[in-house]
Amino acid sequence: MSRPLTLPLLLAVIFTTIAAFLQVYSVQSILPVLVRDLHATEVQAGWAVGATILAIALLSPFTGMLSDALGRKKVIAVSLLLLGILTALTALSDSIASLIVMRFLQGLSIPGITVVLLAYIGEEFSGGKMARLMSLYVTASVLGGFLGRFVTGHVGEWLGWRAACYCLAAFCLFAAAYVWRFLPESRRFRANKDIAAALSVLRRHMHNRRLLAACILGACVLFCMVGCFTYINLHLAAEPYHLNSAGLANLFGLYLIGMFITPVSAKLIAAVGNAHTVMIAVGVSATGILCTMAHHLVVIIAGLVLMSAGVFITQAATISFIAQCTREGRSLASGLYYMAYYGGGTLGAWLCGLAYAAWGWTGVACLLLCMQAAAVSLAHKGLSPV
Repeated sequence: MSRPLTLPLLLAVIFTTIAAFLQVYSVQSILPVLVRDLHATEVQAGWAVGATILAIALLSPFTGMLSDALGRKKVIAVSLLLLGILTALTALSDSIASLIVMRFLQGLSIPGITVVLLAYIGEEFSGGKMARLMSLYVTASVLGGFLGRFVTGHVGEWLGWRAACYCLAAFCLFAAAYVWRFLPESRRFRANKDIAAALSVLRRHMHNRRLLAACILGACVLFCMVGCFTYINLHLAAEPYHLNSAGLANLFGLYLIGMFITPVSAKLIAAVGNAHTVMIAVGVSATGILCTMAHHLVVIIAGLVLMSAGVFITQAATISFIAQCTREGRSLASGLYYMAYYGGGTLGAWLCGLAYAAWGWTGVACLLLCMQAAAVSLAHKGLSPV
């Protein structure tokens, strides 16, 4: 029988998730400032974002293996502590190269939070409680992603980007202390310090078609989100819209739709199952992509809302499914998911960039629709009941 969902537990999940996702895209809102202050090119400043995503993708599977050996709570708390320290040290960067290195190191600490927390939830809870916590995790990740950009941008405007780093670092350190004090110890965790056994689990995961389908779906999720919200900015800055930087920045507020839509996903998953939930959500997202091809700004914004809602519901259903379809090495399974997830985001930025250069927003939208079609096929074939 799974433990009750107490307020301290819910807050621990919220604070932990927000702390992790505060960092991932936080510097997006201050890239022009970094270009000026650190004498960087736009491409170099962009790597301040890419380095973190790359580190998360590379380390996620190995973090899962480490957590399977050491435990959940300890790894989460130590990773939060390291992330706080590294975020504070980022403020001391005196060149774009040193900033990129620090951002990469930040990325290396994030899987110890996200991957392991998902494994913890999958082990300690089941049924409706697990679905509720997974939805809470996605909701908090949305809020964290938004606040990272929002706080860094506004604090950076008032006090400078280095002060913004210190603010984010302080929250990470607070989250580490809260987790150490209030996150309940694991009851169902069984340590696995046998490397050979861990590799054996990895091989079995690689032959688990349901798990692989969920991982590829995760790649589709971030492919679409990164591809869409990167190149829609260029589209709306051009004729006939001519949105300025402030107007484009406000588009990131659409991420907040995930805070309201993902709690609904738990009920939808319980009612129709993961596969049908994903297919419904992808249909909503594809409708949103089609709307962005319209010429009226209001219709485009409505399309972005629909696209975002579909993506967040898909993510909630996918990570919930991973917890259901794995009976061993859950942290490793979560690590594989995040490797695919962030790998998909990197691929989305690259391929959608090529599509935009060749055919403009129409090319990006068509590519995203193809990815959505692939996601529907994966959900139908790969997310069968377990």
